[in-house]
Amino acid sequence: MRKSSILAGAFCAALLCVSVGAQQAAPGDSGKKDVKGLSPRASAADYQSHAQAGTVTIAADLAGHGVPTADGVFENENYTIVEVGLFGAAGSHLNVSFKDFSLRVNGKKALIPAVPYESVFGALKDPEWVPPGGVQKESGNGVSTGGGNQSDPPAPVRMPMNLRLLMEQKVAKAALPEGDRALPGAGLLFFSQGGKTSNLHSVELVYSGAAGKATLPLQ
Repeated sequence: MRKSSILAGAFCAALLCVSVGAQQAAPGDSGKKDVKGLSPRASAADYQSHAQAGTVTIAADLAGHGVPTADGVFENENYTIVEVGLFGAAGSHLNVSFKDFSLRVNGKKALIPAVPYESVFGALKDPEWVPPGGVQKESGNGVSTGGGNQSDPPAPVRMPMNLRLLMEQKVAKAALPEGDRALPGAGLLFFSQGGKTSNLHSVELVYSGAAGKATLPLQ
């Protein structure tokens, strides 16, 4: 009798696991996490700049090389980041793509197109992450902790993969959501523009998409 009870309990537990798995992978759910972007601010006026494109208000802040997320600000040196907000009438939608946005830097005629958020992953840095104290040096035959030419710079200590993946997930979640989106919405745009931000004498965000066209002076 005791053995039968144990088997019955195990069978019920297996059925429960299958049921939960079915709920998590409901029909039409590909398993891919939806990128939800940042929370939009109370109004377009809460951003550095805003402009009208048809019935939609485009608002934006220049974040420079900082990458603001809901869990803190990361850094990079190779990309300029813009936080954008999209506002419209209650219940309105807009078909959104990062390809709708470009930057005009220092009045140049050529525009810098936005790039996919994954582009910034290799350049991301977490200013709060402190590498372990022991720094290893590269040697001709591998890795050593001493000897050789003492003037050689130490090999860079890399962030553990699990921490880097977590950082990338936070940035992905903060990116501007794409597709048919309910308004208001907000998120980050990424532009391949490195160098010192002090060299950016003028910056304009140019929008050309489903809502129309708009240009926003950011600096």
